[in-house]
Amino acid sequence: MFTGIITDLGSVRAISGSGDKRFEFSTAYDTSTVDMGASIACSGVCLTVIDKGPNWFAAMVSNETLSCTTLRTWQEGTPVNLERALKVGDELGGHIVSGHVDGVGEVTSLSTDADSHRFSFSVPTDLSRQIAAKGSITIDGISLTVNEVGENTFGVNIIPHTMAVTSIGKKQIGDAVNLEVDMLARYVARLLNKD
Repeated sequence: MFTGIITDLGSVRAISGSGDKRFEFSTAYDTSTVDMGASIACSGVCLTVIDKGPNWFAAMVSNETLSCTTLRTWQEGTPVNLERALKVGDELGGHIVSGHVDGVGEVTSLSTDADSHRFSFSVPTDLSRQIAAKGSITIDGISLTVNEVGENTFGVNIIPHTMAVTSIGKKQIGDAVNLEVDMLARYVARLLNKD
C-alpha cells in the first residue's frame, strides 16, 4: 500500500532477460534499509525487491505487467518515480494507492496556469467512468487531484515542486503514463456492473 507521494526520482539502470524481465533501478534510497521482498512502487507499479546493492535494487517484471503498463517501453536511463511501501504510523499525504495499474493513458495537452502546469490525458474508455472531478487519480505513481473530466479525457494541475521532483516534468504530448483510479471508484464500478 502506498500514498502516491514520490520520495525519490530514480532511473532504470539495466534491463535483462527474455519473457519476464529483470529491471535494475538506480536510487538515492539507503538500500541497506530496504528488505529483500519489500514492495516499491516504480512509477505506480508495485514491484518486489529481489536483489540490491549500494544505490540500486532489482525486481522481476512479469509478461502480464509488461503488457498492461508503460514498463514495456522503458529503457536504460528512463526516469522512474519511486515510493516505498507505507508503514503503520506513516503520514497519509496523498490517497490510498495499491500500485496496481488500471490502464495506460496518454498526454494530450500541456499548458501553463500561473506558476503551475495544466496537463490533459486520454484515458481508456473502460476507466473513464471511474474518474471524477475533484477525485483522486494516480499518474505514474503520483497522487493527483482531477480538475475536470471529459469524454475519455481528464485534466490535472501540477505544481512546480511536483514538476521538479517527479518524472511528470519530463512528459511531452503523446507520452504514455500509468494510471490507477481511486480504489473506492474501482470497487463501486465493480458493484454497479454486477449481473
